[in-house]
Amino acid sequence: MNGLARASVRFRPASFAGTFVALLFAAAIMTGCGALLQTGIVAHLTPERYAGAPVVVAADQHARMTVGHGEDREEEAEPLPDRARVDAGLADRIAREPGVAAAVPDVSFPVQSTSLPALTGRDWSATAISNAPAAKAPSALAEGRAPAAGEVVLDAATAHAAKLRTGDTVTLVTPARTGDYRISGLTAERAGSATAWFDDASAGRLAGHPGQADAIAVYARAGVSTEQLAAQVGHAVDGHALVRTGDARGEVEHPELAGGKELLTALGGSFGGIAAMTAVFVVMGTVALAIGQRSREIALLRAIGATPRQIRRTVATEAVIVAPIAGAIGILPGLALAHWWLGQLVDRGAVPAGLRLSTGWIPMVSAVGAGLLSSLVAGYLAARRPSRARPSQALGEAAVERGRPGPIRTVLGLAALAGGIVVASLAAHATGEDAANIALGVVMLFMLCVALLGPVVAWLAATVLGLPLRAGGAPGALAAANARANSRRLASAITPIVLVIAFCGTLVFMQSTIKHASAEQVRDGVVADQIVGGTGAGLPATAADRAARVKGVDAAVGVLRTGVLYRAAGSFTTASTLGVSGSPADLAKVLDLDVRQGTLNGLAANDTVALNRLLADTANVSVGDRIELRLGDGTTVHPRVVALYERGLGLGEVVMPRAAVAGHVSAAYDSQVLVRDTAGADQDAVATALRRLDVPGVAVTDRAGYSAQVDKNLELNAWANRVMAAVLGGFAAVAAANTLVMTVLDRRREVALLRLAGTTRRQVLGMMRWEALLVGTAGLVIGTAIAWATLTPIARGLTGGAPYVPPTVAAAIAGGVLLLGLVATGLPARALLRTRPIEAGAGRE
Repeated sequence: MNGLARASVRFRPASFAGTFVALLFAAAIMTGCGALLQTGIVAHLTPERYAGAPVVVAADQHARMTVGHGEDREEEAEPLPDRARVDAGLADRIAREPGVAAAVPDVSFPVQSTSLPALTGRDWSATAISNAPAAKAPSALAEGRAPAAGEVVLDAATAHAAKLRTGDTVTLVTPARTGDYRISGLTAERAGSATAWFDDASAGRLAGHPGQADAIAVYARAGVSTEQLAAQVGHAVDGHALVRTGDARGEVEHPELAGGKELLTALGGSFGGIAAMTAVFVVMGTVALAIGQRSREIALLRAIGATPRQIRRTVATEAVIVAPIAGAIGILPGLALAHWWLGQLVDRGAVPAGLRLSTGWIPMVSAVGAGLLSSLVAGYLAARRPSRARPSQALGEAAVERGRPGPIRTVLGLAALAGGIVVASLAAHATGEDAANIALGVVMLFMLCVALLGPVVAWLAATVLGLPLRAGGAPGALAAANARANSRRLASAITPIVLVIAFCGTLVFMQSTIKHASAEQVRDGVVADQIVGGTGAGLPATAADRAARVKGVDAAVGVLRTGVLYRAAGSFTTASTLGVSGSPADLAKVLDLDVRQGTLNGLAANDTVALNRLLADTANVSVGDRIELRLGDGTTVHPRVVALYERGLGLGEVVMPRAAVAGHVSAAYDSQVLVRDTAGADQDAVATALRRLDVPGVAVTDRAGYSAQVDKNLELNAWANRVMAAVLGGFAAVAAANTLVMTVLDRRREVALLRLAGTTRRQVLGMMRWEALLVGTAGLVIGTAIAWATLTPIARGLTGGAPYVPPTVAAAIAGGVLLLGLVATGLPARALLRTRPIEAGAGRE
């Protein structure tokens, strides 16, 4: 039997080409997803700034909570939206440990100027970190002296480029204030490290975080090992901060690494799970089709005495030969996909630069193993019935296609259908993001139902769609009759198309729905006449007050964008947040949030919050309740809910007073200032006056400019879903084309018989085209129904409305599916028709 399997693969490679293609693409996608997942788990960055400090003390960059009870008790962690800082006073406690030579607080913050490039502000004592891996720091000055209050030290390259020298005065914008500073000295740092050094007492205040530091670099005395030093530092901090050594110090330099790892793990895990299930669907369907097409061959083996065990062993051997080779070839394209994806995430700022893809053996072996296991299972199930047939009846049974699935497939298919209906009903009655999360299971259950009950679904589709074909002449009548008589073959072609529409439709139209709803909310909600924005870090906190004093301005509200975490369904969820300055009356003049309950007047107090209604439903709070929030740096607050509003997707899910969040963000720069002109004011004149504000990189746009500052997570999710749709859609499209080609090439005897009976080439091609259109239409209808059942609760949970389907995109997808079917059917059909009828019929034998 092993020799027979090897001979089948060697001398009949065309019979295994379809299976090979499906396995190759499946391995490529699963390898790429697995590499992303592994990278998210093991990702690290080598420390650079802290390379000379054996131990670094920093705050935990995750919000944590304990869920469950007893043995099910576990800790949930979510990356913080902004940087958490450590108490700078810990440096004194750490320095008192016997093995510590020095403990240096490190404060950093963005600094802007109209005459200088973007700068990084730092405390003067941190020169020890930049210049020496030892306890004592040599002077970092090239000229001048260390800064005092009201003074700054610049790096020589930056100062010389701006034609500044020691003793000159420069205007600097920091998160806390804008002021003039005398240049007291210049450092000898290399070009490209644009830094502004302030005295230690002022640096924390200018950063907006007095008494706090980004980290504390700890240096050891001679003879003290890193392990001993870490133990002493841990004793000193007593659980109030994390003690980092080795590559973990790189996470302190790059706090965004925590969010990047979370993103890579989520993308690799969720996308990988969907891709794996899709690949299993495709591979099992393709293998089952290939085995089914060889039913006459298997029946002949039974007729000459082969046992069922020998038949199954032959099929298994064929899978062992084909699957590993196809999987191994698919590894390289999968790694290329993962490299491209990671590079795109770096370019979009979702993960820090310098992160490298982890290409371990686990994703590769898992991808090849999954393909092999799918092939073995599908081959066993497909060969089960013909291998168990009695030798005397085997050829007779192989000549007739089985009209319905077996009892096990029928029961499982009906269970999947019932499960899909139940889950869809649960999603329809859920609220907020719960509805969206539940709905994700709908598409998988319905797809499983279609895969299991494919022949029944295909027979129904052929019966309904075949009615108009019978009136379309001989080709249409032949197509309708063939479709009903060969429903199992039709099901093999319909299932991949349903896969394309269900997955791609859900992902593409989910993003179109969110984008459409967000654009509508921005259009209706932004009532400001002018939008003042800035480049670089943002606008200083004083920009709104200065804009309000411009002639012709009625109200000016500064908007500080950040994020908060709230509890929902036993885990943390991130919500986009606006910290707004000014009075509630001014806020109403520039933003119409569409308040449904409560009033925004209560936002005058710092312990208050206004919430998007969908978020409030998810968090199960209403007006007057207290909600637990984790601010950007992880600080826990319990503000009182004063209003619920509708337009959270486009404008922001949470609105709080600016003063309540400014001290808890990485840098308290406003993203925008929203300006309302006085009645009758010259809008162009007001815009010109706003451009003259002494603010670095100021730019003035109209209301459309607000949409340029959309939530970063929405943009990233939209891009990720588009990529997922393209990859899965491309894979499913290749699988559909592959299946269609296989089914057409298997019809050599049928086409030869039609030609011998007098059917013309044109009629045969017409029959094939009508069948392709029937298959494509059936797949479109079923896939659209599944996608719509999935999209409806997702759209209601995320936007509060119905799904939005752009007609042009829908037409393009439908046209692409039908064109794919016509091409994948027409080309092999023409190849079959090049053979003379008598030769074709004999060749098949």
